[in-house]
Amino acid sequence: MSLLPNFIAGQFVESKSSERIPVKNPAFDTDIAYVPVSTEEEVAKAVEAGVAAFEKFRKTTPSERVAYLLKIRELMNRDTELLSRILVDNHGRTYAEAVGEVKRSLENVEAAAALAYTLAKGEKMVNISPDIDQELIREPLGCFAVITPFNIPLHAWSSYVPYAIALGATVVLKPSEVTPVVANEVARIVKEAGVPAGVMSVVHGDGRVAEKLARHPDIQGVGFIGSTKTGKFLYELAAKEGKRASINAGAKNHLVVMPDTDFVKAADAAVSSFFGMSGQRCLAGSNLVVVKGGEKVVDLVRDKSMLRLGYGMDKETEMGPMASRAGLERVWKYIELGEEFGRLLVDGRKNKPLKPLNGYFVGPTVFTDVSPSSPLAKEEIFGPVVSVLYAESLDEAIDLINRNTPYGNAASIFTSNPNTARRFVLDVNVGNVGVNIGVPQPMAYFPLGGRKQSFFGTAHSRVDTIRFFTDHKIVTTRWW
Repeated sequence: MSLLPNFIAGQFVESKSSERIPVKNPAFDTDIAYVPVSTEEEVAKAVEAGVAAFEKFRKTTPSERVAYLLKIRELMNRDTELLSRILVDNHGRTYAEAVGEVKRSLENVEAAAALAYTLAKGEKMVNISPDIDQELIREPLGCFAVITPFNIPLHAWSSYVPYAIALGATVVLKPSEVTPVVANEVARIVKEAGVPAGVMSVVHGDGRVAEKLARHPDIQGVGFIGSTKTGKFLYELAAKEGKRASINAGAKNHLVVMPDTDFVKAADAAVSSFFGMSGQRCLAGSNLVVVKGGEKVVDLVRDKSMLRLGYGMDKETEMGPMASRAGLERVWKYIELGEEFGRLLVDGRKNKPLKPLNGYFVGPTVFTDVSPSSPLAKEEIFGPVVSVLYAESLDEAIDLINRNTPYGNAASIFTSNPNTARRFVLDVNVGNVGVNIGVPQPMAYFPLGGRKQSFFGTAHSRVDTIRFFTDHKIVTTRWW
């Protein structure tokens, strides 16, 4: 079984660490590679390469940097099938979901190329005073750490790194030890695209490596997508060390169904939101809030939740496994716990794969009559488990979303009334809102929202990273 190398200063380098972590295909519970827990010296070398590359890279023209991004886009398009297959075999999602992640990632590369010519231009005002002009210019700050999660390894990379390249910053990437394989393929593409050595490096390992990277004195900021617990730790560490932070954290997302909606369409959207990628995405719905008169949707969701489980490359598969055994065990724990707090309408433990597989499978699970105060309704499960809650009115539903959980990532409403939708959009305290949309995923040219315990920092991911990777400088000029 191969050991994944680090990618430092433009070269793939085998780690000298003796500590290795097996990388799994979650559909079969088989080892597909090993990932090293990189040493402190290797982390330092990656940062040193980023710092050295920055001195020259920051002076490149926008056209040069855009050319690199367009080449990356071309190569990712060429290798879509390979990248998708890696996502299936290392994460467990279906092939269609994997292709979707590649496409979303390509959109980020394209948006980053546009950013270099638009938002990064700066501003100027002449004659602020007689014969005096003033301008704002944006300058990249140096080398940054980007730490990506197991569930969207490629999309998370694309939410930061292409924007860093567009803006003239450099990055050391630390991918999740659960799904690290695609990071090396991206490194290969970046190298083939001719991106200068050191502009992007990759160091593998677990949370200890992430902490070493974030603490390095030459790292200017930390970009992160993952759990609230880890995100909060990194945010506090960055603040203590005087670094910038863009921390996208956990979620407990609600879908509200009004009695005036199209119940069939709402149920279809809800099931896709709840169980796409086996519930392992930060914008997935988790709580179904049924406003009085909308109860019909519950039976429809129940009937549509009998999805076919299996290996993601099999065409008949509708839902893959959890990405890890730890994730599977967490879901099992909540299902067992949930039987104390609600009525089990669909038991995913009884849903077995179409073919005999030894992977981390659990089917869609639906609880109804769940108390808003229960762990099922309040805590992030990050799996295919849905809680049905009831509200007497829209006001009660909004209050439930705003007050019942510490998170503020996403919420959606299903209604045919534009006034109802407008009230919901304006009053719900989350960063991403959907109207008749199950997954309110912003396109690449918008930042990913997030509030409360779902986000820490001042600059969100994607196009908002212009405020993360760069700082402005004000130049005041007078000629005698």
